[in-house]
Amino acid sequence: MKQLVFLSTALTLTTILAEPAQNRARIVDVKSSDGTVLKASYFSAAKPGPGVLLFHQSNRTRKSWDQLAAQLAAVGINTLTLDMRGFGESGGKPDKATRLTDARDIDTAFQYLVSQPGVKRDVIGLGGAGWLGVDNSVQAARRHPTEIKSLALISGETLRNGLQFLHEARQLPELFVFSDDDEYPPTQDAMKLLYVTASSPSKKLVHYAAAEDAPWLWYETSDIDRVPAHGGHGTDMFPVHPELPGIIMHWFVTTLIKTPGHAPADTIASADIINHLQTPGGADRVAQELAEARKKDSEVQLFPEITASIVGQDFMREGDVKSGIDVFKLVVLAYSDSADANDSLAGAYLKDGQKDLARQHAEKALAILDSHKVPASSWTDTNEYRGEIRRDAEKILKQLTPGS
Repeated sequence: MKQLVFLSTALTLTTILAEPAQNRARIVDVKSSDGTVLKASYFSAAKPGPGVLLFHQSNRTRKSWDQLAAQLAAVGINTLTLDMRGFGESGGKPDKATRLTDARDIDTAFQYLVSQPGVKRDVIGLGGAGWLGVDNSVQAARRHPTEIKSLALISGETLRNGLQFLHEARQLPELFVFSDDDEYPPTQDAMKLLYVTASSPSKKLVHYAAAEDAPWLWYETSDIDRVPAHGGHGTDMFPVHPELPGIIMHWFVTTLIKTPGHAPADTIASADIINHLQTPGGADRVAQELAEARKKDSEVQLFPEITASIVGQDFMREGDVKSGIDVFKLVVLAYSDSADANDSLAGAYLKDGQKDLARQHAEKALAILDSHKVPASSWTDTNEYRGEIRRDAEKILKQLTPGS
């Protein structure tokens, strides 16, 4: 009941059908708690699903998100884009001194999004561009940690409490995007700071490299004439890197639809874990860390399957079979339904003379392939690789069969 009362008192909504019907947008007026009218566009997925709220950068408006918002709606993600106070078609004035956004405006937009029919209010993603959009996204996630399941942050920075949140939100998947050609340096280094501060092993980095960083001219500003835009900052990168909207869309599909609140573990993001695996006793330490992490989230992954498997294979090639077995056991512990992981462990056991365990895992690899219920591995499921796993597992079983 408190939720309904808040919505009825804090929000007054006037919905107007937008002219460009092809992008499924409704233009809406969202009244903040102090009476300021904020303009937004709502891209309905026309079916139940998660939601995404997108915040623009200082020198752009909500319209900079139109392409991505339409793509998200088309794949089943209800999306709201907002003109912040004093920007675009919204009323009021931003705080020129701090360049910060009133939290009430952000939370008003958030409440509007989660109140829409069919929106899964506990499966929400946030995307932000520039200083303004990135900080808005991080601060909103900090205030709504239960509902926010994914972040996409482009060319910006956040405050100290935002950095602390990113460091503590170990289970939150985050996408970080920046270009060396950003016209507002040192945004490049601000984004690197966000990335290294975040502790999630499923964070992902998209870095567009250049021969050298763009020169500093001025701070990120709403005065679009002060610093010439050349496609290196925030949503201005979309025309220069036309694949980028698709990358962001795929990120939200993964973290909000396929595996809500989760993304595949990333090798760079989990560098500390991978380094542990390459030291004596490292696999045991990582296994303990995985067990602790899964007490909080049973689906969490701390490292990519394929990267750990490469480490195990390197041990085997050097003749350190024991370390190879330890790593492969850990991979099977983390990815128990992987035919590839079980096949690798079977081969290691066979080389160590542990025939019963070799047979057990070879047979399990084949059973996984035969069931067709799960992929051959977390990183690939091509027919070619399924065939490679099958041939190897069958070869192991043949070697274990007397007289073969």
